[in-house]
Amino acid sequence: MHPNPIFRTQTFDRNIIFARERAFGVLAVNGADGPLLAHVPVLVDETGSFVDIHLVRSNPIARALKASAQAKIAISGPDSYISPDWYDVPDQVPTWNYVAVHLTGTLERLPQEQMRDMLDRQSAHFEDQLLPKTPWKTTKMTPEVLDSMMRQIAPFRMTIEGVDGTWKLNQNKPDEVRLRAADHADAYGMGSETAILSALMRGADGQP
Repeated sequence: MHPNPIFRTQTFDRNIIFARERAFGVLAVNGADGPLLAHVPVLVDETGSFVDIHLVRSNPIARALKASAQAKIAISGPDSYISPDWYDVPDQVPTWNYVAVHLTGTLERLPQEQMRDMLDRQSAHFEDQLLPKTPWKTTKMTPEVLDSMMRQIAPFRMTIEGVDGTWKLNQNKPDEVRLRAADHADAYGMGSETAILSALMRGADGQP
């Protein structure tokens, strides 16, 4: 997380909403030989109390986690390189604007019989956003095939103990300078979802 407090003014609820809507992140835990990372879809509880994830059984984290462990999930949003020329004021340096939320907590494995319910809830979270498409459900699968696939993945839950968000949108610049940078990021941005990032930069006082 960026240390400048001007980029860290978003509320707990706003950070949780972002994490819940984004729903994909990097899970990190300490392994015997160093950090272990996994890119995973995440289902964040609406109250910000916990995160449900599943891992394939052969995943190093799934194999290493014999008991509960401290973990972190980093969820990234839009980002873009910002050229100092875009500010149109002297003595500036390049930077990178971005949105990211880190969830910290205790990760533990859930009973295997909870895997089906978790998969149903995770798939519903995404499928419901594809309306008017008829949502995919596990009931569409042959029971024997579904059971076989369920045995290959395992459910986990991280109890959330800390939420940190960085919304770095040039809030440290005067409004007219920030808006010029937003226009250029929209037109020439180098990164991910630069149009969304530009829209956030155009918010009042640089706040989304």
